[in-house]
Amino acid sequence: MSLKGVELQIAIPKTFEAGKIADQAQQQVTAQQAHANEALKKEVERKQKIVNTSEGMDEISEDEDAGGEYLKGIYKKKKKKRDQQEKQAKHPFKGNFVDFSG
Repeated sequence: MSLKGVELQIAIPKTFEAGKIADQAQQQVTAQQAHANEALKKEVERKQKIVNTSEGMDEISEDEDAGGEYLKGIYKKKKKKRDQQEKQAKHPFKGNFVDFSG
């Protein structure tokens, strides 16, 4: 395919424009990846600084020194109340019968 001089005057500048657009798109993708990487680093750093809580850590066992009989009594009351709530939460018949007659 041969191109004439007039056609080349139009084709060559459009080729440069297409190259610029492709280069800008590639730079934009690279910038987005860098931004996502930075966001991930910040999220990991934030999670490392957060104190993880667990229910077992905030209670003192009865065997350990709880700072006196008063505190031991409080912990016993809390444990008793939690046990009562668990008993009340149990449904009287749900989960007690399995129907195998498919």
